Amino acid sequence: MADKIRRFESGATRDTDNSKIDFEGLLSPVVLEAFGRYMTKHRIQSDGGLRDSDNWQAGIPLDVYMKSGWRHFFSWWKSHRGLKTEEDIEDSMMALLFNLQGYAHEYLKQTKQGVTKG
Repeated sequence: MADKIRRFESGATRDTDNSKIDFEGLLSPVVLEAFGRYMTKHRIQSDGGLRDSDNWQAGIPLDVYMKSGWRHFFSWWKSHRGLKTEEDIEDSMMALLFNLQGYAHEYLKQTKQGVTKG
C-alpha cells in the first residue's frame, strides 16, 4: 500500500495522483491565454454591446457550432497553405477551438457526461 500514498518531507501525506487528471500537464497556458484574448475581443457584439463571458453556455445549437467551425477550419487550412484569408491564422484556430469546445459542451450536456448543474 505504500505506493498509493505520497509522503512529503514535511510529514504531510496525500494519495498518489497517478489516476487523476493532470490539467497542468495536459493543457497549454500559451494556448489558453490566446483563447482568452480571442474570447475577450469577441465579447463586443456588432451592436456595440458587451455580452457576458459565459453567454455561450446558455446554449447554441450543435449545427450552428458545426457550420461556424467549418468556416474557421477552412480559413485555418487556407492560412496553412499560404493562401489569403479574411482572418489571421491565430483567430482561425481560436475560433475553431471555441466552436469545438461549444459543440463538446452541448454534446456532453445532452448525453449527461461530465457536465453538472450548479
